[in-house]
Parts: sequence; structure tokens; C-alpha cells
Amino acid sequence: MSERWIQVSEKILHQIKRLKEAKKRDRLELVRSIHFVLGALNRSLWGWMQWVSNPEVMARFTQEDLEDMNKKLSEFTRSFMKYDLEATRLGVQRGLKVTKKAKKKKLAF
Repeated sequence: MSERWIQVSEKILHQIKRLKEAKKRDRLELVRSIHFVLGALNRSLWGWMQWVSNPEVMARFTQEDLEDMNKKLSEFTRSFMKYDLEATRLGVQRGLKVTKKAKKKKLAF
């Protein structure tokens, strides 16, 4: 599975590059690109969760490997969440509102 995962991931990276470099995109094409990019991120996160949830897989990594993974993922996550807040604030400025259903959900962090 890992070899196939790598091959598909490389194709996805190539497609993301092509989408980013495309010229004269209209709004629909931009939305399509955002959808694809977020789908790729979701796929990657799902793979990470599969690994991290499996002690047998994680036992193959050294302490140094895990520290490096933790550092990079923490930096990436902070950056992404900062952008998420920025985009959410922009959405609120543009008139988007949180639904009642979403307001009722409480995070257990």
C-alpha cells in the first residue's frame, strides 16, 4: 500500500502545482481548485491518522523521527489554523454566520 500511496500522492502534488500555475481562472475554477486541495489535505490527514493510531507502525520510527514529525506537523497545523481563523473572520465580514447547529457543538479540548 505504501508504494501506491506515494505514487498517488506524487500525482496529486503535480495536479496541485498545475492548478496553482493556471492562468485566468474564473471563480468556479478557483472553487474547484480549493476543493481539490482540501480533498488532498484530507486524504493526507487520514493517512497520518491511520499511522498514528497503529502502534506497530509508529514503533518503526526512532525518537528523532517522531520529534521531527511532531515539530513539522505542529508548525504546519499552527500555520493552517491561523489561516483558517483569517478566512473565517473574512467570511464573517462578508456576512457568513455560524449556524445554530454549529453553535451548539462544544469542543472538548
